[in-house]
Amino acid sequence: MRPEDIPAIRGLDLFHDMDEGNFEDLIRAAYVQTFPPQVDLITEGDHADFLHIVFSGSVELYARWNGRETSMATVRPISTFILAATIKDAPYLMSARTSEKSRIIMLPSLDVRTVFEKDNAFARAVVTELAQCYRSVVKKTKDIKLRSSVERVANYLLRCHHQTGGALEFELQIEKRRLASLLGMTPENLSRAIKALRAYGVKVDGTSVRISDLADLEKFAKPSPLIDDSSA
Repeated sequence: MRPEDIPAIRGLDLFHDMDEGNFEDLIRAAYVQTFPPQVDLITEGDHADFLHIVFSGSVELYARWNGRETSMATVRPISTFILAATIKDAPYLMSARTSEKSRIIMLPSLDVRTVFEKDNAFARAVVTELAQCYRSVVKKTKDIKLRSSVERVANYLLRCHHQTGGALEFELQIEKRRLASLLGMTPENLSRAIKALRAYGVKVDGTSVRISDLADLEKFAKPSPLIDDSSA
């Protein structure tokens, strides 16, 4: 690992308050590698040998069953995956592959668990991050179970609107096939939902999105902080 990378890792909530000596021990054993796009990093069912940190690029988490595949989440810098499997010393429940050229830092799971046992600040940070992950899963489940496909797309676009600083024109950051999978629908259903949203002032051309009537879209989507606020 390059010395200039260390402050960015130290700045993550997971490592910010831990003892300096424990942090140095953890980083000393780290591996760093740059991967091209579409490289499998972990496979569901395999043993969790490393805690991964996405330092640059992006990583898609996905799962397969009975010949089907679904996209679960996209991990962007600088953040970790998959912490729960590392702490529990359990198999991965998801696979991961690079979406683009990505620089990945890998911390041996055994070292992470060792520090977890002796560093109270790190242990508290782990619990906090796992709690946030659990709440995110609940919100995503509510989104899929309580909303129609059109409502899910509408609220996704509103979240993009907020994430881009209130922009009414922005680019989708993932391809539509993956977006459909993330929102729990087929590409055909996504296409129909996008067409239905024209009535609420939304125009999607390829990956370009334009919202011409934000109030009408919000009135239809009925966004809720108990589903759509990723920070709480």
